[in-house]
Amino acid sequence: MPHKATTIIRWLIAIGLLVVVPVAAWAYFDLPPLPPPEEYGNLLISRGTKAKGVKPVFFSHWSHRTLYTCRVCHTELEFNMEVNSTEITEDASRKGRFCGACHNGKTAFGHLKNCERCHTGEINSNSDKFSIFSRFDFPRTDYGNRIDWVEAMKVRLIFPNRYLKTKSQDIQFDKKLSLDAEWNMIPPSIFPHRAHTAWLDCNNCHPEIFNIKRKGTKFTMAKILKGEYCGVCHVNVAFPMDDCKRCHPGIRKGV
Repeated sequence: MPHKATTIIRWLIAIGLLVVVPVAAWAYFDLPPLPPPEEYGNLLISRGTKAKGVKPVFFSHWSHRTLYTCRVCHTELEFNMEVNSTEITEDASRKGRFCGACHNGKTAFGHLKNCERCHTGEINSNSDKFSIFSRFDFPRTDYGNRIDWVEAMKVRLIFPNRYLKTKSQDIQFDKKLSLDAEWNMIPPSIFPHRAHTAWLDCNNCHPEIFNIKRKGTKFTMAKILKGEYCGVCHVNVAFPMDDCKRCHPGIRKGV
């Protein structure tokens, strides 16, 4: 950070204007632009589609998370967290793997005669459906889809299934962690395990993304914004980095 900017921030702290410090610090980071709420969390899965002469597959996280928790796809069905890093084939899907675990013509629409429903090549393919869905009385946020999915599950407005065939055997771990920020003028980040284990398995984060030992992983906001650590989810799918107070609740109201 430039020396002049650091000096200004320290001066603001000295005179008690803490309310503006998080803004000054946050402006230092290059936050990725946010898509419209109806497109947040949408993906185009294009691995292998060009070679097959078909359009990329459109995938909407919001429409799937109302039915299933993250662990169903990212543990049980073995989808990697990073888009296009999983080799998904039509043959595998027809045999009940990956998308085919549900899209079998019974649980959800099947593959035959429904190609165009997934192979749209358009990131905004279900915007009209979201506009209808989002009218329900969901808990609200200011970022992402502007729906607080964690709270929606907590108050039982949605009932996502936690498994298809393999029941999760994770231990119950509800501890909250207080993680010091990089800069001493930013309040600590509070990590609630319960909010995450409601959706994920322990092995979705440990040990590949985070060392299981507390403070055993050294991570920075810059790396998070590049899609590492918390950014694996909290850049394009879970609530975005713009929602500072969700992680740093000590930031004053009105900032």
